[in-house]
Amino acid sequence: MTRDRGLRPVLLAAVLAALLVVLCLLSIALGALNIPLDQVVRALFGHPDSTRVENVIWSVRIPRTALGLAAGAALGLSGALMQALTRNPLADPGVLGVSAGASFAIVLSVAVLGVGSVLGYIWFAFAGALVASVLVYLLGGLGRSGQTPVKLALAGVAITSLLTSLTSAIALTDPDALNRYRFWNAGSLADRDGGVVLQVLPFLAVGAVLALSSAPALNSLALGDDVAASLGRRLGLVRLQGVAAVTLLTGGAVVAIGPVVFVGLVVPHVARVLAQQAAIGPDHRWLLPLSAVLAPCLVLTADVIGRLVVRPSEIQAGVLVAFIGAPFFIALVRRRRLAEV
Repeated sequence: MTRDRGLRPVLLAAVLAALLVVLCLLSIALGALNIPLDQVVRALFGHPDSTRVENVIWSVRIPRTALGLAAGAALGLSGALMQALTRNPLADPGVLGVSAGASFAIVLSVAVLGVGSVLGYIWFAFAGALVASVLVYLLGGLGRSGQTPVKLALAGVAITSLLTSLTSAIALTDPDALNRYRFWNAGSLADRDGGVVLQVLPFLAVGAVLALSSAPALNSLALGDDVAASLGRRLGLVRLQGVAAVTLLTGGAVVAIGPVVFVGLVVPHVARVLAQQAAIGPDHRWLLPLSAVLAPCLVLTADVIGRLVVRPSEIQAGVLVAFIGAPFFIALVRRRRLAEV
């Protein structure tokens, strides 16, 4: 019995890794031009059937898939990290205004300062994400009852609405900012090249290292601040590391694919269910990597479906993710409100 329980995490990891590989192959194969999987495999190993197939795979599909992997993993990690740091099951970069803050800062930098490169406005994305997260955290703690999950979520929705309105107002007054805003506002993997992936990848990698290395401290933090402090955790340092990781991950993801919401909300909950089934429990040393694998699965699935349902046009991945995540968010809020009554 103990041996079976020990094998469950390994089996879960193997199944999720296989699922991610299959979704990557489907992402490369399917779209306006469907490419048979055998041709995809041959092209990946340097034996394409035609120049056209080779160009589509290496110039369009692989950068798009790599972007879905990197940005999806970043959003999943940041969501799981935010929920652990705030002990709030409603926390998510999109819900709590972090993505909206990054978007606002990017559009502001384009419209006011004329910034036109990814490496130029990614720093503004980080600053906007950080300022928005601090504002939401402060607003969520106002009142006699202090900070609660529902109040934090409501503060996030308010800040998101405000920043989205300001972003739209700035974009409408500046043609260059408007073109860039429309390019990624809906959350899409389309029309991105390999250069974007390479430019944001170092920031996402540093954010991922910070997030994953904080897993043992998050396990202590889940027991309460007093217990975590008695175990030798420096709470201020743990939270600072978490904020830095969320800022890097969310800012980089928003720069790459736009403000995709609900990925960081839905995925950690699914990861917890799978961890429970695999007898892992609430161990962030597993929950964070699981979220990092499940999130790109969700993003790539939404992207592939979006390419197929209205072919040869497509629906942005962010729209389909929101279609899944919005009812999930409403159900969580209702459950939390009932629990507080």
